[in-house]
Amino acid sequence: MALVIYTLCTLTSLACAALLLASYRRTGHRVLFWSGLCFVGMTVNNVLLALDKLVLPTVDLLPWRLLAALVAVCLLLYGLIFEKE
Repeated sequence: MALVIYTLCTLTSLACAALLLASYRRTGHRVLFWSGLCFVGMTVNNVLLALDKLVLPTVDLLPWRLLAALVAVCLLLYGLIFEKE
């Protein structure tokens, strides 16, 4: 059951990233770009979570997961603060 949940979370993050980046390509709004990059980072975080819990349970990937989440949130924060429309 955990595999299904982790897979659905990863696919949802990937779909959000793809939709946001496609919308950015169509409209050119920079906030969409930074939001899309944030969701790419969240997708990486979800992949690392699935690897950590299901594939490599003896290896601790928590620092890498936290780094991916930090980068994702920092990208979104940068886009929200420094991009002017």
